[in-house]
Amino acid sequence: MFSGIIEEIGIVKKVRLSPEKSFIRIFCKKIYEDLKLGDSISVDGVCLTISEIGHGLFGVDILPETYEKTTLKYLKVGRKVNLERSITLGTLLGGHIVLGHVDEVGKIIKIKRERGSNIFEISHSPELAKYIVKKGSITVDGISLTIMDVFIRKFSINLIPYTLKNTTLGNKSINDNVNLEVDVLAKYCYKFISDRYKNTSDRYKNKEITNNNLKKKLKDLGIVS
Repeated sequence: MFSGIIEEIGIVKKVRLSPEKSFIRIFCKKIYEDLKLGDSISVDGVCLTISEIGHGLFGVDILPETYEKTTLKYLKVGRKVNLERSITLGTLLGGHIVLGHVDEVGKIIKIKRERGSNIFEISHSPELAKYIVKKGSITVDGISLTIMDVFIRKFSINLIPYTLKNTTLGNKSINDNVNLEVDVLAKYCYKFISDRYKNTSDRYKNKEITNNNLKKKLKDLGIVS
C-alpha cells in the first residue's frame, strides 16, 4: 500500500518488454539504501516487487496483465519514472490510500498554464466516471491528486510547482498516457450503496410476490372475492 507521495524520480536503465515476460531495471539514489529484495515499490503508480538489487539499481518483473493494463509497456531506456516505497504503520499518510492497482490508462488531452496555475485535463473511460468526484482523490502515475473538476469522460487537476518539479508530470505533454487509479474508498462506497439498493429492490419484489400469493390463498378460501 502507498500514499501517493512520490519520494524520488528514477531513471530506467534497462528494458526488456514483451506481452509474455517483461523486466525493467531502474536507477535511484535517495531511496536505494533502504530497498530490499521482495519489497513492494510503486513505479509510475504500479505496485511491483523488487527482484534484483545492485550498483544503485533495482530490477522488477512485469506480469502480462500489468503489461497490458498500464503504461509500463511504453517504457524506454532513459525514461523517468515516479517511485514510492510502500508505507508502514509509522508512515504519515500525506496523500490517500493507494494500492498500486491501476484501473486504466488515461490520456492528457489539455494543459493550461496561466497565472500560476497548471491545469491538466485527463480523459478516461465511461466505466470510471462513477468513482470520480469533484474535490475527491485520484492517483495519476502514482501521484495522489485532488480532482479540480469533472466533465463527461474527463477530469481536471491543478498542479502546484512543487509537484511539477518533483514528479514526472512536469515533463508530460498533450496526448501522453498516464496510469489512473481511482480512490479505493469510492469503489467500496459505490459497491455498498449498489448492493444495498439491489437488496432493497429485491426485498420489495419478493414482498409483492408474497402479497399476490396471499390474495390468491384468501380468494381460494372464499374470504375475499
